[in-house]
Amino acid sequence: MAQRARRWRNTAAAVTATGMITAGAVAPGAAAAEAPRIDLKVLVVDNGDSSVRAVAAQLKSTGIPYTTVDLNDTGRPKITESFLSDTVNGRPRARYQGVVLPNESPFGAGSAEQTALETYERTYGIPQVDAYTWAHPEVGLDYTSEGGWAGTLDGREASVTAAGKAGWFGYLDGAFRFEDNAPDVQESYGYVARPRTGFTSYVDIPVPGGTGRGSLVGEYAHDGRRELVVTFAYNGNQQQFRLLARGIVEWLTQGVHLGQTRNSFAVHIDDVFAPDSRWDTERNCTPGDFDCAGGDGEGTTPIRMTADDAAYAAQWQREHGFTMDMVYNAGSGEAWKAEHGGTDALTDRLLADKAQYRWVNHTYTHPFLGCVQDTSTVPWSCAKNTDGSTKYMSRAEIAAQIRDNHDWAVAKGLPVDRTELVTGEHSGLKTLPQQPADNPNLAGALADTGVKWIASDNSREPEQRPIGTALTVPRHPMNVYYNVGTAAEMADEYNWVYASRADGGSGVCEDNPTSTCLDEPLDPDTGYAEHIVPQEARTALGHVLAGDPRPHYAHQSNLAEDRLLYPVMERVLDDYRALFADDTPLENPRHSAIGTEVRRRAAWQTALANGSVTAYRIGGTVTVTAPSGTQIPVTAPEGTKKETLLGATEFGTPYAGARSAWTTPAALQSALTLKLP
Repeated sequence: MAQRARRWRNTAAAVTATGMITAGAVAPGAAAAEAPRIDLKVLVVDNGDSSVRAVAAQLKSTGIPYTTVDLNDTGRPKITESFLSDTVNGRPRARYQGVVLPNESPFGAGSAEQTALETYERTYGIPQVDAYTWAHPEVGLDYTSEGGWAGTLDGREASVTAAGKAGWFGYLDGAFRFEDNAPDVQESYGYVARPRTGFTSYVDIPVPGGTGRGSLVGEYAHDGRRELVVTFAYNGNQQQFRLLARGIVEWLTQGVHLGQTRNSFAVHIDDVFAPDSRWDTERNCTPGDFDCAGGDGEGTTPIRMTADDAAYAAQWQREHGFTMDMVYNAGSGEAWKAEHGGTDALTDRLLADKAQYRWVNHTYTHPFLGCVQDTSTVPWSCAKNTDGSTKYMSRAEIAAQIRDNHDWAVAKGLPVDRTELVTGEHSGLKTLPQQPADNPNLAGALADTGVKWIASDNSREPEQRPIGTALTVPRHPMNVYYNVGTAAEMADEYNWVYASRADGGSGVCEDNPTSTCLDEPLDPDTGYAEHIVPQEARTALGHVLAGDPRPHYAHQSNLAEDRLLYPVMERVLDDYRALFADDTPLENPRHSAIGTEVRRRAAWQTALANGSVTAYRIGGTVTVTAPSGTQIPVTAPEGTKKETLLGATEFGTPYAGARSAWTTPAALQSALTLKLP
């Protein structure tokens, strides 16, 4: 961390030495003691390329305001001196703290717009990101014909250089590999080239078929300006971009910006204490379900954790430094106990280790809390009252399910939070197509029981929304099915879903335009480990690297029998820790904290969209104003102080070599004021 703080200050000094104007330097025509104002906003010049849009998406997800100029829009504003800068109360103002371009010269070398932009950058010391360009001397690199290389980067290993680790990419541990998800498809093309004078490489790879190393990402200081030059193609979903996106943004803003991003991973284990039904590999359905013809579930063995499984879960958590959220159905556990001689070793073991988990209310017996289901037809429909209206579970019944489960937990000493709830199958919320609206009795029941955070299915409802006085917390479903206990069962059901009809599958993949079919069915013995685990881990890690705080969810059945979930979680944790430095840990928040984070982000995006946030830097002082009560996300270097009426306090908490926080102005102050080191 200290290294990176020094890097931030040294960069500023280097900028001044090259003749560029930093935020504390003197702009032309300004009084000698007057520093320019630099607004904390980014200019994005968009030509439609995926690389520019990937950087813009990273700005948005971080919470950094930006203005887009669309080169494909004939009515777009022209890039002129007055578009880029003006004066405020007599002080020179740079309207943008950084510029993102599709390449080094999108307006054409020597054109009026390109000249205006370069003059602006030179005058105010504004960094420029060239989102994707080729290797040539105009960006500080030799041609690839001069000891370099151009070609497909899929599967190749790149490394963060010493300069990158000492600077803006120091949050990475070192090496990472370009994705190669489809061997027959080119996924990322790049130019690997030798740096020239003035170029500092931050990410490089060995020159394929040659000698030495060539740059893929680096800084070119020239002509009083600085460019971050990226010479490989990417989109916002590719892992290599996700890994480098933080560093690109930090370089662009020189480590001082609105917004923050931290990587987190939470896994909810639903149906704890309850048994889960088992997939029938012969019928290709789940006996006991209303749509499983010829199977009533009688005589089948449900899937339920054992005491040994529970002991393993606690041990696994300790060994991996990770806490799972146990989403429990106490009444289902009590029913199991009553049906099995009045004892239950699983519950005893989980209660003995209760302090090692987080616990979330999943209702007492896991009923469907929406409309009363009429299962006489497939698919089911909502039952009707005599007047034709939809028949719903009552407010009292819903409240009893929530209250009884919570009271049981309190009596057993579980560390449970009354404000958190996950309903069975996310029921009570709208369920398309049968139930297009929430159960009208749900909001009242949540208020009656003190629930503020209710889970929703991110695959159906990715945005947070209110349910009365509560808010939803969207959760990512994991593609490890609730109704399988063994790897063979998992592969069999996966084949049914993702194999073509010709290969014995259901054909759902053929009928769904958003899905693809397997080239061939998975081997029941190896398919789970070799195909499903890496694919599911890659998906989950993708959410993590995108800074998505939403939790993932699986089921207690996935911790039983073959313990299918552990290889997926281990892959995510191991891959993350191999990629990131120790100062960029994987955070593991609970349900309510995730809900709070999602709410803050939405409120912040609304404030930005409404134009009600003003933020700028003058010299070493950052000033931010926002609507009263708005939580303001800020990232700044180590050593930054928050000013109060009585002095100053240390700002934020450390993460990825910087400090960041959601914060508000100090007491009796209308603006947030930070002093940079």
